Amino acid sequence: MESVIDELAPNFLGNGTINGNDDKMPYGLFVEAVEQAPIAISITDKKSNILYVNEAFSKVTGYHSSDILGENESILSDKSTPREVYYDLWHTITAKKTWHGTLCNRHKSGHRYLADLTIAPMLDEQGVITHFIGMHRDITQSYESEKKVINHKLLIESVINSSPIAMVVIDDQDRVILDNHNYKALVTDLDKGEPAAFFLQLLRNEMGDLWQQIQKNELGFNNREFRIEGKGNRRPHWFSCAGNWFIENEVNADAFFDNTSKQYLILTITDITRQRRQMEELHLQTLKTIMAEDERVRSIRETLLGAMHQIQMPMNQIRAAEQLLKHKGMDQQVGLLHSLQQIQKSGEEALKTMEKCIPKILQATIIPVNINQILHDVLLLSDQQILSKGIDVHWHPMPALPNILGSENRLRILFKQLIDNAIDALSASNHGEQRIKISTEADADMIFVCIEDSGPGIPFEKRTKVFEPFYTTRPMGSNQAGMGLVMAKEIITQHQGFIDIDPAYTQGCRFKISFPLPRQEPRRLT
Repeated sequence: MESVIDELAPNFLGNGTINGNDDKMPYGLFVEAVEQAPIAISITDKKSNILYVNEAFSKVTGYHSSDILGENESILSDKSTPREVYYDLWHTITAKKTWHGTLCNRHKSGHRYLADLTIAPMLDEQGVITHFIGMHRDITQSYESEKKVINHKLLIESVINSSPIAMVVIDDQDRVILDNHNYKALVTDLDKGEPAAFFLQLLRNEMGDLWQQIQKNELGFNNREFRIEGKGNRRPHWFSCAGNWFIENEVNADAFFDNTSKQYLILTITDITRQRRQMEELHLQTLKTIMAEDERVRSIRETLLGAMHQIQMPMNQIRAAEQLLKHKGMDQQVGLLHSLQQIQKSGEEALKTMEKCIPKILQATIIPVNINQILHDVLLLSDQQILSKGIDVHWHPMPALPNILGSENRLRILFKQLIDNAIDALSASNHGEQRIKISTEADADMIFVCIEDSGPGIPFEKRTKVFEPFYTTRPMGSNQAGMGLVMAKEIITQHQGFIDIDPAYTQGCRFKISFPLPRQEPRRLT
């Protein structure tokens, strides 16, 4: 082999030393370097006939020098490499340029291998091509490993994309690394920006310190449900979140010696709106039954209280007449005085009897309550009434509204009274627009609810009276006794809240209700 290089050396190395300088690398050292190089090297003539191979060539191809010298390089080809690859190869090297690419070769033993090949033309002093030098290495194993990684990634992506739920992988900087089609659909459906960031914020707010604990210990979580309000008149959606953390070793150059790792979160987001709506239908039927019974009890209470109020007024007059007769000492009116006393006694007995008939309202244990859910329930209960009157409802809830402590049923009664009040106001109005707007907000201490209608409004001088018992703004002859707003204010007071009529609103009536966020242990409403 050295004789071949000896023969070729004057064409591309000059005389006795590299570059012809005595103080440079000796030619013999160069020969040994080529011979012992860990990469397969071959030298061919211009027709690709092999003139020299090194030891690494024999290890890669299986051909020793005695087997292959004088043979054409095509002996290595498996014949499965496309023609255009060889065309590009020859077109490049005959243009005195270096070609680099991959060929499918066949080992002497018969098995295929992939050769990462570089071929360069060798030029004489006149710049004429005399030989070609080829260097190649077997990359079959690295190619197969790379393909397996790619295939595994594609398999994982296919499994994730075929999942009926939204899935996303998030790094420790809350960046999305991998997601599926259902997750991408959430970007449009939710209109909340990056859905992962939105749900992570909800989860962290709900779980508080627990989030840090389970993340540190990689415990994971399941069945964290969130109600997401729809934009405009769209119905709300419900989602259930689950997540698991995992650790992956870093693959960049910086982590080569340090063996650093990174934490990732697999977050699944399941749309459970359909199941929730089915439950909501059952819930609504139950609510209707409860509300109907409650309204029946309160109707009886209101009727009896109204009747007692009506009886009390003439009794006050009788009592005044009795006192007048006694004061003037009209002895001749003894019979009249006796009659008045009998009437008063009968009236008082009637009032006591009616008072005993007033049904009691049971105590209610307060629990964490979502005002958005309560308002949603009430709108569902009033849905047919709203539709039949052609009222346009604008629902603007605050997403992820904090809970307050309260009685679910009493809060439903409260908002049912206020929304019924708005519906009645619109029914009596001659205005063209029939609109009810409901919104919720919160700050660090309070939750705020705003209910407004485009009806005739309440005159300024009557705004304090509407919260008095038996006062009503409805026309004479109405069968409403005027206890609705009284009851509403009573419930709000029981929840330590406040209700006001907004004086700045002139396009109808706007009630502003506020409740404190919980700062103490649950108590009982009486």
